[in-house]
Amino acid sequence: MGATARVTVTLPFELLEGIDRFESNRSRFIAEAVEHELVNRRREELKRSLANPHPEASELADVGLAAWASSLPAGDDDLVDVNAGAAVRWVEGRGWGPESA
Repeated sequence: MGATARVTVTLPFELLEGIDRFESNRSRFIAEAVEHELVNRRREELKRSLANPHPEASELADVGLAAWASSLPAGDDDLVDVNAGAAVRWVEGRGWGPESA
């Protein structure tokens, strides 16, 4: 986790009793709980982003990866293999799916 900082947090007494029943190290318990919550919130943010992509992302999808790759500066041709992976397309209201769908 890296460097730490001391913080003061005020919690209801009943919540502290609950923590103490499961863990003697309150700091570790709270740090793990906060990390778990941050992971969940990042996941939800990603889901929202995928469900409602930025307009520029939709434009890029319309143009296609091959067109984007061809616009890269000379000498960077090997950065993206346009033949790798499966062809996909953006379907408004449904998200990404196979190009044949």
